[in-house]
Amino acid sequence: MKLTGIIAEYNPFHSGHEFHINKSKELTGSDFCVVVMSGDFVQRGEPAVYSKYLRTRMALACGADLVVEMPSVFAVSSAEDFAACGVALLTALGAVDTICFGSEDGSIQDIQTAAALLADESPVFSAALSQGLRRGLSWPQARNHALLEMAGEHKDIPLSRDSLNSLLGSPNNLLGIEYCKAIIRSRSSLKPVTVKRSGQGYHDQELEHGQASASALRSLLTKKEQDTAMRLLTSHVPAAILPLYREEPPVTAQDLSGLLDYALLSLSLENRDLSVYADLSREMASRLDTRLLEQESWEGRIRQLKTRQYTYTRVSRALLHLLLGITDRDMEEYKSAGYAPYARILGFKKESKELLSVLKKQSAVPLVTKTADASRILSGPSMSMLNRDIYASHVRQSILAHTYGYRARNEYTQPVCIL
Repeated sequence: MKLTGIIAEYNPFHSGHEFHINKSKELTGSDFCVVVMSGDFVQRGEPAVYSKYLRTRMALACGADLVVEMPSVFAVSSAEDFAACGVALLTALGAVDTICFGSEDGSIQDIQTAAALLADESPVFSAALSQGLRRGLSWPQARNHALLEMAGEHKDIPLSRDSLNSLLGSPNNLLGIEYCKAIIRSRSSLKPVTVKRSGQGYHDQELEHGQASASALRSLLTKKEQDTAMRLLTSHVPAAILPLYREEPPVTAQDLSGLLDYALLSLSLENRDLSVYADLSREMASRLDTRLLEQESWEGRIRQLKTRQYTYTRVSRALLHLLLGITDRDMEEYKSAGYAPYARILGFKKESKELLSVLKKQSAVPLVTKTADASRILSGPSMSMLNRDIYASHVRQSILAHTYGYRARNEYTQPVCIL
C-alpha cells in the first residue's frame, strides 16, 4: 500500500484542489491520499470561511481518503511552523511515503536547493537576515534578501540570482520550500513531490479566466448575494460539492471584531502584558495599549498596528493569538512536544477503512477519533493542544450561532465524517 500526503487549508475547496489530489495520486502511484487540513482558523490569521467538518466532506467527496486536523496553534502560525507541523504529522502517521504540494513551475530540484540553504542557516545567511531586519524589512522580505545575497556571493550555489528571485516570488513555492526545509531538519523519510499549479495566482481576484484562487472565491462568497455567488461558483467548484456551499453561512475575520474588543478590555482590566501572546511584539503591544478604547473592526485593528515591518498577515495572526489565548510560552512548549503529538481524524471514506487500520498499527502518535475519549489517551502538552483545538472551534461556532443564527454540534458531540 502506498500513501501520499497533502497539507492544505481548502479555504474553500475548489476544482484546483480536486486536480491536486488526483494528480498527487497519479504522480506518486499512491493508493490513498491523506490530507492534513487546518481546522476552524487558518494561517492568514482568520476564521476559515467554512467549518472544518464541511471542508472535510468537500475533500472526501473529491478524492481525499482521510482528513486529519492540523493542531490549531500551528495552523494559525508562520509558514515555517505551519510546514513543520504538517510534515511532523504526516511523518508520525508512519505509513505515508510522499508529500505532494503545488508550485509555479513544477520543478522540485530548485525548491529543494533553496530549502537546503534555509535549513542550514549559515553565518553568511544569518548576517544578511539581520541586516535586512535592521533596514526595516519584514521578516519574509529580510529572509528573501538574505537568500539573494547568498546567491550573489557564492558561486557554488546551483541557482542563479534571477532563478532564486523568481522562485521566492510565489506563495506556493515558498510553502514548498518550507515543507522541504522541515523534511531536512526533522530527518523525515517523506519524499517531496510537486505538481505544477494551474489557474489564477494565489492572491488573484480574477473570476473570468481559468480556475479562480481560493482568495477570489472567499471574496465572492462574502460580498455577493448567495444566488449570484452560486451561479459564479459553477465554473470553479466540482459539481459534486456545489450544494455543500449552501449548508453554512461563510464566516470572515470581521466577525471576530466584537470578540476581539471584549478580549482586549478584559486583558486591560487584568493589567495583562499583551506582548506575551505569540507574534505580538512589544512595539505592537504598546501601540495596541494606547488605542485600546477605540472600538474598531478587525480590519481597523490591523490598520492600527500595520507598519512596513509588520505585514497584514503577521498582525492578523498576532490578534488571533491574543483572541485564542496562545502565548509564546505555549508555542515553545508545543514545539518541544514535537509539533504533532497526536492525530485527530476529522473524516474518512468508507472504502478506505483498510487505510485507517494500517495507520492504527503504524502511527507513532495516538489517533483521536472521539473527542470525549481523548483524555484517556492524551496527557500533558498533547491534551493541552487538543483543548486549544476544541476551544478554537467553539469560538467559531459561537459566531455561527450569534451572528448568523446557525447552530452547529459542539466538539464533544460532533462525529467523525464518514462518506
